[in-house]
Amino acid sequence: MVAGLEVADIFRRHGERYRLTHDAHLGRVERRVMSAIEMCRTARLGGHVQQCQDCDTLRIAYNSCRNRHCPKCQGQASRDWLAARQADLLPIGYFHVVFTVPQAIAAIAFQNKEAVYAILFRAVAETLRRLAADPRHLGAEIGFIAVLHSWGQNLQYHPHVHCIVPGGGLSVERSRWVAFRPNFFMPVRVLSRLFRRLFLEHLKQAFELGQLQFFGDIAGLADPAAFNRTLKAARRIEWVVYAKPPFAGPGQVLAYLGRYTHRIAISNSRLVSMDGDRVTFRWKDYRTGGVQKLMTLDAHEFIRRFLLHTVPDGFHRIRHYGLLANGHRQVKLDLCRRLLNVPPPEQQVEEPEAGPTPVAHRCPCCGGAMTIIGAWTPLQPVCRPAWDDSS
Repeated sequence: MVAGLEVADIFRRHGERYRLTHDAHLGRVERRVMSAIEMCRTARLGGHVQQCQDCDTLRIAYNSCRNRHCPKCQGQASRDWLAARQADLLPIGYFHVVFTVPQAIAAIAFQNKEAVYAILFRAVAETLRRLAADPRHLGAEIGFIAVLHSWGQNLQYHPHVHCIVPGGGLSVERSRWVAFRPNFFMPVRVLSRLFRRLFLEHLKQAFELGQLQFFGDIAGLADPAAFNRTLKAARRIEWVVYAKPPFAGPGQVLAYLGRYTHRIAISNSRLVSMDGDRVTFRWKDYRTGGVQKLMTLDAHEFIRRFLLHTVPDGFHRIRHYGLLANGHRQVKLDLCRRLLNVPPPEQQVEEPEAGPTPVAHRCPCCGGAMTIIGAWTPLQPVCRPAWDDSS
C-alpha cells in the first residue's frame, strides 16, 4: 500500500503518455481536468508563505485548482454548500429516490452529455412533480434536490440521478401540509414507467431537432430507423427506479448530502497502490451484497475510466425543484413551516475573530498562530478551473 496515494500521483506519472497515446480522443474538458489535478497544490498554481508568531517556523502552502473533478478540492466546496442548505431543511422525514437509464441509453448519453443530462434532469423533475400532484398519490406540490452521478463503484459509466425529497408538500390551495404515508413514497413501478416514457419522448424530440450526434460503435444510430428501433427496445424493458426508506430527520439528510453532492468518481481514500503501470483501488460489489473488494487496472485504463465522468463546462450537476427552487424557496419554506407549526431555523451567528486559532492556521511546531508573510502567483497562465456546480 502506498501511503497518501492520490489521483494526482497517477496523473503525474502516467498522464503525459496517456495524452500522447489517446490524443485523438481527448477533448478540451478532459485535458483541463487532467492538468488541473496534476497542478493542484503545487508551486505551479502559486501559493503563500506562513510564519509562526511565536517560534518563527515557516510553512509554504500551495493554492488549490478548485476544479470540481479534483478529489482534493471537494471537501471545502461540500462544507460551504451544506452550510447554505442547512436552513432549508424541514423537521420531517426525507426520501431518497434514484433514477437510472439502461445501457443502450447510457451509450447515447456519453456521446451527448450536455443534451442527454439535461433530458435526464427534466424527465426526473416532471415525473416526481406530476405524480406528486396527482390526488391518487399525494395531491400536493413537492420540492426536491437532484444530483447527477455518472459512475458505479468500478468507475464504469452509469449515469443516474439521486433525489432527496421531503416527505410531503403543499396542498393545491396552499392551506395545509400533505404528508406521504409513513415509510412509503410512491409506487416505484409507476415512477419507472412515467420516467421512461417522458425520457424517451424528450430524447426522440432532441433527435428530430438534430441535437444528438453519434460516433464509433453507435454511429449507425444517426439513421432514423435505427434510432427508433433503439427507442422501441428501450420501451420494452424495465428502467430501474428505487426509493429507499426515509431518513430519520434533517441530521441524516445533511450527512447524506455531505457524502453525495460533491462526490466525484473516486476519492483518494479508495486508492490502495500504484505498482508500475498498475493501479489498485477498493470498490463495493453490490451484486454480492456490497462486499468490499480490490480491483487492479492498467494505469491508462484507470485514467480512461476516471475521465468518463467529466461534466461539460457550465453544466449544473446539482439542481433544486418545486418548493426548493431557487426563485421562491424562502417564501415557500416559510409557508411550509407555518403549516407544520414549526419554528423558523435559527440564524447562524458569526463567530468573533477572537478565539482559538483554527487547526489549519496553527504552527505545526508549537501550535501558535501562523500569519501570511508573502505570496506568489504562477509565472505562466494555467487552465482556469471548471465552473462551480454548487447550485
